[in-house]
Amino acid sequence: MSTYTHAKNLQPRAGLFYEKTNVINVSRQGRIVSAATGMAILSGSGYIKQPFIKRMLKAAGLYLLYRGVSGNCPITSTLGKKVEPEMHAPAINIKSSCLVNQSKEVVYDFWKDFENLPIFMRHLQRVTILNDKQSHWVIKTPGNMPSVEWDAEILEDNGSELSWRSLPGSMIETAGKLKFEGWPGDKTQIDILISYRPPAGYIGTAVATLLKTPFENIIKEDVENFKQYIEAGKVFF
Repeated sequence: MSTYTHAKNLQPRAGLFYEKTNVINVSRQGRIVSAATGMAILSGSGYIKQPFIKRMLKAAGLYLLYRGVSGNCPITSTLGKKVEPEMHAPAINIKSSCLVNQSKEVVYDFWKDFENLPIFMRHLQRVTILNDKQSHWVIKTPGNMPSVEWDAEILEDNGSELSWRSLPGSMIETAGKLKFEGWPGDKTQIDILISYRPPAGYIGTAVATLLKTPFENIIKEDVENFKQYIEAGKVFF
């Protein structure tokens, strides 16, 4: 079950613009009209000689094309207007699990200290504990792209389940849940769910769906690295 199915006040949050762009609030007919009009304006702008008018037409054409392809109208979202149909882009859920040769208490305490996670998660640059409930996360990005950061809050911390969500103002909308089950012989079964909601309506959902398999492979590698670390005391990168 998706982490996003918590009560409304427990849903992960992100920056206002991010949240407004993952709403799908343009009907199928509206998308067709917007896309066709946007393409027509972009084509016609090439015949305009006046630079200012040309730029304005290009901007309008790109906006309408975005509105048609994505199904998202940020203006409508920002104004708070309710239209039908309206829904959020679906969350992308990544699941993994592993059985480690270590006691449940040791495994849980290690995960609970989020600052330990970059030890075995290659995509994490750092996690900083802010207080008993909140932490700051930074993800590595390829090349010279800006880092992706967000603040998270712990939702559940009971020794068997650990869950968290992004907070308002974050750069992305994400959440995570881990379940820990003790097995005989000081072994622990860990079930992991990482969820995030892509921005930009249908466009973001399509891109996120394409990237889901690479992300799943990254999480699986991270889990294997964790298993190596918690059992042998080091990660074999």
